Amino acid sequence: MTTDVLSYTLDQKVAVIRMDDGKANALSVEMIDGLLAALTRAEEEASAVVLTGRADRFCAGFDLRVMMSGPEQAKALLGRGSELLLRLFGATLPLVIAASGHALAGGALVVLTGDTRIGAQGAFKIGLNEVAIGLPVPVLAMEFARARLTPTELTRATLMAQIYTPETAVTAGYLDSIVPADQLLDRAKEEATRLAGLARSAFKATKLRLRGGVIADIKARMVEDMRTLMNP
Repeated sequence: MTTDVLSYTLDQKVAVIRMDDGKANALSVEMIDGLLAALTRAEEEASAVVLTGRADRFCAGFDLRVMMSGPEQAKALLGRGSELLLRLFGATLPLVIAASGHALAGGALVVLTGDTRIGAQGAFKIGLNEVAIGLPVPVLAMEFARARLTPTELTRATLMAQIYTPETAVTAGYLDSIVPADQLLDRAKEEATRLAGLARSAFKATKLRLRGGVIADIKARMVEDMRTLMNP
């Protein structure tokens, strides 16, 4: 499975999804739809998933061309993107994020969805920059950050729009570990293979217990949150 923005391969029951739009890997309509389709396929034939990007670019967040084209277009993209992020966060298969480069705003949220998050060493930026560009941090982003970041970093990462290097992203909680860029995919696949050995039904049920309440709370608050985002 290959499209203009991503590829999907199956390697020993590990599905490897690679975002690559030739640019910054923005969350466009095409990218979001492609990722949702790839996840559906993985759930049918794989035992674990690796999600990665192109060299130096993991994900730049929501497509600014769409976001600036009008409120209805922005609302539709944010709604579809939120569906993707919640699907990743609650994925029934183990999800290993291989953060191959820059991951800002929505891209940082994709990182936070992973069960294991491994980053490439390099001069990369990772973080939620919404407040810095004049937008409130969405409820979804706040809850993902709360679930993953250390308490001491939560305020800096959200309210103060702190941007991290891969090294400081480990300390903050965005990433579990970092490796040289040329070792990233192999390390991610190794971890995915390990997680694939877990009992699938037990993994799914336990993950629901861990994250189901957060997901339900986000969904219950999304309508009002979307209204606030459209009229900050």
